[in-house]
Amino acid sequence: MHITGPHSSALLRRASRSTTTRLHSSLSNKSPPPSSSPSPSPSPVASQFRSHTAASAAFRPVRSRWSHGVDWKSPASLSSQIRTTSSPVLDRFHRSLATIASENAFSGILTGLPKPGGGEFGKFYSLPALNDPRIDKLPYSIRILLESAIRNCDNFQVTKEDVEKIIDWEKTAPKQVEIPFKPARVLLQDFTGVPAVVDLACMRDAINNLGGDSDKINPLVPVDLVVDHSVQVDVTRSENAVKANMELEFQRNKERFAFLKWGSKAFQNMLVVPPGSGIVHQVNLEYLGRVVFNTDGMLYPDSVVGTDSHTTMIDGLGVAGWGVGGIEAEAAMLGQPMSMVLPGVVGFKLSGKLRDGVTATDLVLTVTQMLRKHGVVGKFVEFHGDGVGKISLADRATIANMSPEYGATMGFFPVDHVTLQYLKLTGRSDDTVAMIEAYLRANNMFVDYNEPQQERVYSSYLELNLSEVEPCISGPKRPHDRVPLKEMKADWHSCLDNKVGFKGFEVPKEAQDKVAKFDFHGHPAELRHGSVVIAAITSCTNTSNPSVMLGAGLVAKKACELGLQVKPWVKTSLAPGSGVVTKYLLQSGLQKYLNEQGFNIVGYGCTTCIGNSGDLDESVASAIADNDIIASAVLSGNRNFEGRVHALTRANYLASPPLVVAYALAGTVDIDFEKEPIGVGKDGKNVYFRDIWPSSEEIAEAVQSSVLPEMFKSTYKSVTEGNPMWNDLIVPESKLYSWDSNSTYIHKPPYFENMTMDPPGAHGVKDAYCLLNFGDSITTDHISPAGSIHKDSPAAKFLLDRGVDRKDFNSYGSRRGNDEIMARGTFANIRIVNKLLKGEVGPKTVHIPTGEELSVFGAASRYKAAGQDTIVLAGAEYGSGSSRDWAAKGPMLLGVKAVIAKSFERIHRSNLVGMGIIPLCFKSGEDADTLQLTGHERYTIDLPNNINEIRPGQDVTVRTDSGKSFTCTARFDTEVELAYFNHGGILPYVIRQLAAQK
Repeated sequence: MHITGPHSSALLRRASRSTTTRLHSSLSNKSPPPSSSPSPSPSPVASQFRSHTAASAAFRPVRSRWSHGVDWKSPASLSSQIRTTSSPVLDRFHRSLATIASENAFSGILTGLPKPGGGEFGKFYSLPALNDPRIDKLPYSIRILLESAIRNCDNFQVTKEDVEKIIDWEKTAPKQVEIPFKPARVLLQDFTGVPAVVDLACMRDAINNLGGDSDKINPLVPVDLVVDHSVQVDVTRSENAVKANMELEFQRNKERFAFLKWGSKAFQNMLVVPPGSGIVHQVNLEYLGRVVFNTDGMLYPDSVVGTDSHTTMIDGLGVAGWGVGGIEAEAAMLGQPMSMVLPGVVGFKLSGKLRDGVTATDLVLTVTQMLRKHGVVGKFVEFHGDGVGKISLADRATIANMSPEYGATMGFFPVDHVTLQYLKLTGRSDDTVAMIEAYLRANNMFVDYNEPQQERVYSSYLELNLSEVEPCISGPKRPHDRVPLKEMKADWHSCLDNKVGFKGFEVPKEAQDKVAKFDFHGHPAELRHGSVVIAAITSCTNTSNPSVMLGAGLVAKKACELGLQVKPWVKTSLAPGSGVVTKYLLQSGLQKYLNEQGFNIVGYGCTTCIGNSGDLDESVASAIADNDIIASAVLSGNRNFEGRVHALTRANYLASPPLVVAYALAGTVDIDFEKEPIGVGKDGKNVYFRDIWPSSEEIAEAVQSSVLPEMFKSTYKSVTEGNPMWNDLIVPESKLYSWDSNSTYIHKPPYFENMTMDPPGAHGVKDAYCLLNFGDSITTDHISPAGSIHKDSPAAKFLLDRGVDRKDFNSYGSRRGNDEIMARGTFANIRIVNKLLKGEVGPKTVHIPTGEELSVFGAASRYKAAGQDTIVLAGAEYGSGSSRDWAAKGPMLLGVKAVIAKSFERIHRSNLVGMGIIPLCFKSGEDADTLQLTGHERYTIDLPNNINEIRPGQDVTVRTDSGKSFTCTARFDTEVELAYFNHGGILPYVIRQLAAQK
């Protein structure tokens, strides 16, 4: 903690209200002074371990277990860092810091875990030793937060008051209390990892400029980065597709990859898994996930935050993990505790068993719809009940993966026997699995469905009988718009009729039967509304699940045997999440049938799910564009927002891998699978869906005989050794990065220019113009697209001006290491709808002072040049979708000072704060429309300039030059976020803190 400037920060307020009063009390044996945030009544925890906060005769530094041997944040150094005006509270704080022992306040419950054959696995902080009956009622997910707080309880970054809040979760969670959390590790992928490493490199320069030690910018917890987001589907339907696509990937991304390889050498504790290895979340599930750490003899649960929203997939393995923005992850790497609101937990009970022919994807789309309707934003979901034991670990991971789509922070499955079996299947050693089971049982974190279950308390309850789940898909524009398969044809025709929206295209009746005939490589072809032009088996969500992958192979096999063939103009692809998938598809003999249907393996990465679908054949693209065809993509992914999968597929459906094959064979989504044939077989007879759909028994048999432990061991034995193209990259050995001003991939960002040790302080907004006026459900894809760079965009002009050919533009996602391109790509989604344009769709806006219609970047640049601030108006769920830090960095670089919305997605709101942007929420029942705001007004936000006068969630008045005034809620949700805002963002805060350390 480091506070500078004339006023103490919000973070110090938290320390003075909790740490100072409690510690001073324990030192002086007097009652604590009055506080604006009263401490809870004494608990068994507080009374039992009061002695551990007594002053020691001499300070004994103890290495934090979580920091892997680094002495981080000793009280002595902390005291010397605080520079602020004197006050009685701060004087007491200084005296306490000078005398307090650094020993963990809960060292009395440090317990040895014996091995069955003698000796011990290590020590652990025992929850049962607290003898507190409240702990037995806690959800398992909350117990992981509790253990972390106890293990890291130094009474500075984590206090006994924080521990008490978690133990008393049933009463404190509804009050939205703040707690710190230190994850065991951090997970990155290359799209988000490159800007994270760019920021770390830039932070080293900044701390040097402030006279600090650049070596302090180093991860203190394990950081794993998997390169998986760069490969595109350029070549398909070819045995050579993997090699060809990887060669193109390296041609486009050689500079980025070299930068990441430099980072893996320049920064400690950072593991980089090279391209071609798999998708980050599947690699995390099959290889990186520890479940339980044993670090220098200290045992503790695995937990992870990642810069990809689908980090939640690991929750299927009983590892607490969720997505955060890159800036939050960087702070966590550098030892900062994450400040979070203690979440409510939705208990989701599963019972029964899935019916024959129903897939894990059907289950997850059903769960997603239920939870989205229930409302779980900002909450944990914990799955329990007898039905949990009836679904495989891969099925659990599929459900957990989709947490961002149903809005929860995570969907958690506690460890049980199924988890242990999966760990053995995936090559974890017997000794490791024995340690994991012994630790989790000893610490009451293991579920044994063979024993009577003690009822746990949840914030709310849901239940699903698995037998009620039916085949379904989701779309055409959102992942939670589930459509039962039997209703798909009717739903499609409704979408054609409906007004333009999430479930509508508004195609006139007379145009709905339009046929676009074209020539495809010398053969006649035709497209209609609903024709499938992209069919992709892709994404971490489903390619990690052997049952649906082998199910897709069985569909392809049955179709081949009956004489059905996918039309050649359908762009088919198969992108496994790891090399293990390839091995079991080959072992089963099913890959050859997938190849015959065009589903050749194209690479090991996210591909179509993140918009890396590659170009459509020119003849297909022309037929769609020239005839205004509503073409469709069907993918086994997790996101289907407009403009994400491909610019020319306006209808995008999420489906299980077997259904992807089925729809590719049908060639259209305009089909009733129950009544209409998919095609005509080689015997001239109609072939129906039921003829090619495998039974659950067929799939189970394929899984049992084809998925073997040795496949996982051999795949991951050499996962970090790379491939020849990666190994040939030559990178410098320097600790500081040599920035190349001519690079269009890696550029030094301006975040820390002219930075001093004094924070800029809090600030309101005066006479700001509205840059954009949005409705509901603006996603991070709208704000900062990851896909292709449009030829007429400001980013394209920037690249062309620097001699980059259009064929080498690559994607926005691949260029996230260059702030100049990403600023130009902010709000550049081709499907964006801005109310200032009165219905016109596209990445433009109105420059209010002149009335000119400009690109968003052009308008923002003009405002900045004139010294004029801007804001954004928005509806509900602003910033939903991927945890994309550029969706906050980009607006900041454009000069946006505040976003006023009906509601925010959790990660995006915190990212805005992390970049110094003010998030405000309209009051309930109000929005820009009800307040009759047009966006042509100028806005003044009356936020106090003194950080001490701001509180989380306080009311803020917004005034306009038209005479209107309204009240909003300031969405600084914790006092720590206020501290970050005071410093101009989370990274400047960390730099000043580290620079002050001697």
